[in-house]
Amino acid sequence: MNKSTLTRKLFLRIAPVVVITIGVVAVFAFNSATREINNIYDAQLIDDGNVLWALLRRPLERAPEGGKAREVPDIDFTMDNQLAFNEDADDYADAHMFRGWVDGHIVVYSSTAFPAEVPQQKAGFSTITYQGVAWRVYSLPIPDTTIVMEVGEKIALRQQLVSNILLNLFFPLLILVPIIGFLIWLGISSGLSAIHGLVGDIRSRSPDDLSVIPVEELPRDLLPLGNSVNQLLDKLGRSLTLERRFSDLAAHQLRTPQAGVKLLLQMLQKADSEKERQAIVDDLVASNDRAMHLIEQLLRLARVSHHPLTLAPVSLYHVAASVLAEFGNVINDRHLDVSLEGDEQAEVKTDEQLLRMMITNLMDNAIKYTPGGGKIEVKIASETGFWLLSISDNGPGIPADKREAVFQRFYRIDRLQTEGAGLGLAIVADIADRLQTSIELSDPQWNKGLRIDLRFAKVSAD
Repeated sequence: MNKSTLTRKLFLRIAPVVVITIGVVAVFAFNSATREINNIYDAQLIDDGNVLWALLRRPLERAPEGGKAREVPDIDFTMDNQLAFNEDADDYADAHMFRGWVDGHIVVYSSTAFPAEVPQQKAGFSTITYQGVAWRVYSLPIPDTTIVMEVGEKIALRQQLVSNILLNLFFPLLILVPIIGFLIWLGISSGLSAIHGLVGDIRSRSPDDLSVIPVEELPRDLLPLGNSVNQLLDKLGRSLTLERRFSDLAAHQLRTPQAGVKLLLQMLQKADSEKERQAIVDDLVASNDRAMHLIEQLLRLARVSHHPLTLAPVSLYHVAASVLAEFGNVINDRHLDVSLEGDEQAEVKTDEQLLRMMITNLMDNAIKYTPGGGKIEVKIASETGFWLLSISDNGPGIPADKREAVFQRFYRIDRLQTEGAGLGLAIVADIADRLQTSIELSDPQWNKGLRIDLRFAKVSAD
């Protein structure tokens, strides 16, 4: 199914508005023309009545009482059919009439006038229908006399004039509307040329070309779109750079245990005694465990970036207690003194899976670097607007000048001999960034080891 272009959609929205506007203007023009023509023709009737009174004043004033009404012949006959040469003027003459009244009787009338059966009209303007034809009649009473002059005109004459005016306007519009439509189409196409240029610039880019798009020539309305695209390209560039760097580092880190496994397998093949083979098998198992741990950490790191956030109220204390329970066997085996203190009602609005993964990595590091019989303390405290989760241990700690670097991927401190992939704190940092949680490293209250503080915004009461 073909989709309409933006130009076509805009045209189909603008063109009907123009057509409707022309229609509304035509209606207003019709009403205005009708009103003005009625005013002009009414004024003409008033003039006609006064002119007729001036011309017929003497005959009307001398008309004998009860005398016979006298008809004034049509102008066609009085002027030897001169108006017959102009049909429009002839029609105009036929559309008018007059009657002169004295004492309620018709004394003089035109050949087109109403018969005596049509009564005298009231003073001023009135509209009557005679033989199916509508007439506009003006009745002029002469002051201090019983004389009344009536002049009338067919309303169709006025309507015909309005129709002729509108018809003369309609035909030019028939020609102008397609021209207007064409100009609208050209205007829209020209206005959208900047968008077409922007789309073409983006479409012409290769997958490896993430350089910024020139926005200096863009119209002001499109400038936010161009800047947004450039911001997206910048984010994609940084993301791809980090992904490539991560892939390179991951490949390097996985190559080391794989090479060790290969070497141990070669040694196993050449082993002479059962005791030597058993020792090599034990080393193989340990090397495989390290590789599996590294792979698990890599998978965790990948999940952090792509995990969809589901924010909901979560009990901070219960999640921390659940994570400690998962490490119960390791804690017992190493005889560690692990405690959990704080407000059991502490609640934060966050993603529970990412929160659990963050606390798990912190506890895994704390247990890994704390010597057997050592101490780990987990506390939950309230601060202004925040809940503070702190994890303290009495391991070797991290020097102050290296506490920023430890959040980098695969970074390890050389003096720490415990096996690790260097991803634990990197995962924590990524999760903290996604959950908008602050993280801080310091010394514990017993001055040896490491303390990690996490601050979570409190759930606001509705």
